[in-house]
Amino acid sequence: MSTLFDIAEMLKHARSEAQLSQEAIANRAGVSRSTVARMETLAKGDMSVSALVRLLEAAGYDLRLVKAGHQRTVEDILAEQRSGAMK
Repeated sequence: MSTLFDIAEMLKHARSEAQLSQEAIANRAGVSRSTVARMETLAKGDMSVSALVRLLEAAGYDLRLVKAGHQRTVEDILAEQRSGAMK
C-alpha cells in the first residue's frame, strides 16, 4: 500500500518526467501553483484526490487501482468481464 508520502513522490516524479514546472502543471490542471507545492510536500498532511487526478492527467498519467501483488488494473478486469459477457 502506498502512503501519502509515496503518492507525493510519485506526483513529483510524474511532473519531472513530463518536464513541467509547478506553475506549468498547475496551469494545465486548473489548480494553483501553491496547491501543487502543498501536495508535493504534504504541507497540510493530506491531498485532494480530484486535484491529484487532474495533476497526473496534466503530466500524461492515469490514476489506476491495482490489487496488491497484481499487474492488471480493476479496469482491465472489468473490460475482460464485459467482453466475455458479450460473446
